[in-house]
Parts: sequence; C-alpha cells; structure tokens
Amino acid sequence: MAVVISDEDLATYHQQGYLVVSSVLSESELDVIRAELRYVVDDAAGITENDDTYDLGPGHTAVEPKVRRIKEPHRVMPSVADLVRHPLLLQLLTRLLGPGVRFQTSKLNMKSAGDGSAVEWHQDWAFYPHTNDDLLAVGVMLDDVDESNGPLCVLPGSHRGVIHDHHANGRFCGAIDPGSVPIDFSAAVPLMGTAGSMTFHHVRAVHGSAPNRSARSRNFLLFQYAAVDAFPLVHPVDDIARFDELIVAGEATIEPRVTVVPVRMPLPPALLQGSIYENQLAMTSRFFE
Repeated sequence: MAVVISDEDLATYHQQGYLVVSSVLSESELDVIRAELRYVVDDAAGITENDDTYDLGPGHTAVEPKVRRIKEPHRVMPSVADLVRHPLLLQLLTRLLGPGVRFQTSKLNMKSAGDGSAVEWHQDWAFYPHTNDDLLAVGVMLDDVDESNGPLCVLPGSHRGVIHDHHANGRFCGAIDPGSVPIDFSAAVPLMGTAGSMTFHHVRAVHGSAPNRSARSRNFLLFQYAAVDAFPLVHPVDDIARFDELIVAGEATIEPRVTVVPVRMPLPPALLQGSIYENQLAMTSRFFE
C-alpha cells in the first residue's frame, strides 16, 4: 500500500507543526501489537509501583491492573521494535526530516474507557533540546481516536514561537502553567483518525491531551525521531557507536548541525523524576481537571 506525503502535506507540517496520515498500518499489524500489549499489561499485576517498564495509573491493583504508560515498549514488545524501522514509516520520516533519521525512544500512553490521565500542555523540546530542532514525535493510533476519548491536541504554528517556561517552584515540571502565558488553548486542533493512522508533531509544538471520558480505550504509541545531525544538549553523547546504532535512515556524522533556535534547559531537574505524568504532579496550576 502506498502512503505518500504530498508537497501540500509537507507545507502544512512546516506551517502548522503537525500532520495526520491515515491508514499507515493494516489491521493485521495492529492485531499483533494489541495482542502483545495485552500480555504486557497482564504482567503488571505483579507490580505495585512504577518501574523501568510501567507507569501505573490511579487505583492499580493485582486484580485489576491499571497501566497509563508502557515505558520504552520497543524493549518489551517485538512488534513495536519492528515498527521502529517499518518501511512505510521510514518513507514518511525521510520526507519530513530529510535523508538522515535517528530513532530516540518510544512510549505507549494508555487511556482506558472513562478514565485515562490527562497530559498537560507542554513542548517536547523543553525536555530534550538539541543543536537543531529537526525532531518530531510519531503517534500510532492503536484505537480509533475522536474528540471524546482524549486525542492529542496541537496548537497550530506554535512550533515557530517561543519555548515556554516548564518550571514550577524553581524546578522543571514538564508543563506550561496555563495561567502565566498568553495562549488561547481553545485554538488547539485534535489529531483524530482511525486505528492504524499516524500523527506527526514537531518537537517545539505546544500540545496536550484531556482525560478519556468515553466508553472506549485510547491506546497511543509514540516514537521520537531526530535528524541524524541533531545532537542532544542535555545528555551529551558519550558512546558514539551506540548512538549511531539508533540510525534508521542515512549515514552517521560527527558534525552536528547547529541552528539558531530558542532553548530553555530542563534544569534544575524535576523534583518528581520518572515519566511526564510524575513530572507534572509538581504543577501548581493545571488546565485539565
């Protein structure tokens, strides 16, 4: 099946900071991922607190496991590891980022029916600035996504603006204080589609998602990718061989491309270390309740 980003799509991504591409994965590919996910969630019954694999949701018990995030699912789900280098995905990524692309990490956010934690407004760039901003996140819809089950929402054009403060009480908290910025959050666009569709949003785009208030789940797999010549500023590369193993397209380089982009360092580090959910617990003002 041909999946193509047209010149018009490319212009939209550059202007608005996001794109939705429909029907990238087949139902059979989705079924494999969903089956593995069920096994991983079932294994959470033996976990009582967050660890390197699980971010547990409120009310989690051994009888009724509640998982809001699988951390780095590519390490525990073979189907997700395969998807990192899926030919159709790489075709889309090289169109958006150029010929050289490096995989960074993955996560799988789970919003169960009538539940599911919100993710407050933030910019991914606030967590991991690089020498240039040719980075993006890919969202893989494992369920149909509409306005009722907590879609990812993006503020159009926000990737071309400032990097907002993501601190509370002097420490990084991974979220924007909604009362301290002149942002019209009602202008955010929900990224919706059928299962198997993919979203792409620029690393500097302001985005967030409300709780899932529907009777359906919203499981959303996220990948982070960067241009090969984008080097991290927060955690400098100390093993170039391992760093280059993450390249999924193009050739390695030791010459970072440095561009003039706004940067705020995520320092001092978050008081509550772990996933974004834990970081955001330190917020003093929230948008989603």
